[in-house]
Amino acid sequence: MDFINILKLPALLIFAYMLGSIPWGVILTKLFTPFDIRKNGSGNIGATNVRRIAGTTLGVITLAGDMVKGAFPVYLAIKLTGVNGFWAEIYVSLITVSVLSGHLYPVFLKFKGGGKGVATTAGAFLIISPIACLFALLTFIMFICLCNRVSAGSLGAALILPVAVWKATNSKVLAICAAFISIVIYLRHIENIKRLFSGTEPVIWNQ
Repeated sequence: MDFINILKLPALLIFAYMLGSIPWGVILTKLFTPFDIRKNGSGNIGATNVRRIAGTTLGVITLAGDMVKGAFPVYLAIKLTGVNGFWAEIYVSLITVSVLSGHLYPVFLKFKGGGKGVATTAGAFLIISPIACLFALLTFIMFICLCNRVSAGSLGAALILPVAVWKATNSKVLAICAAFISIVIYLRHIENIKRLFSGTEPVIWNQ
């Protein structure tokens, strides 16, 4: 790797965090609705709450925006370093954690009120390992079909992700990164987990 690319490595970490900090849910609902998404529904800025409060179209656009901001810096990291080799995997993992940190603690929202990280994580791992991401997506769909709740799908996908990454890439580093992020996602879903056990978690569609 040449000197110029070495200089790009710390710059990309900062860029990943800043990109992750873009609160698409807040921006879109402020532009196209009278709502402040942080004060309506669950108060979360992610696609699920946006869909619930502002409709499916804005929910889907929010989902896409959150996935793209996870995918793009990881793509750049892989272009710089490759994804093979211990140090390349370490760097790609750091970029993934950096962009997720921006999403969870966005500088543009004064480091609070961030999302839960599922879509941003999906975007990042779609670049790292499309096969692992596919298994997580299938698990997400299966849990949604069984439980009729987005949070259940998200928790199921987070549970399977480290195993899927390990099997698909045979990389301990990337699997550990996935496991760490999965733990973070579970911690961000504590209230959802409580509502799932109490039966008060909102459903996707009425039966």
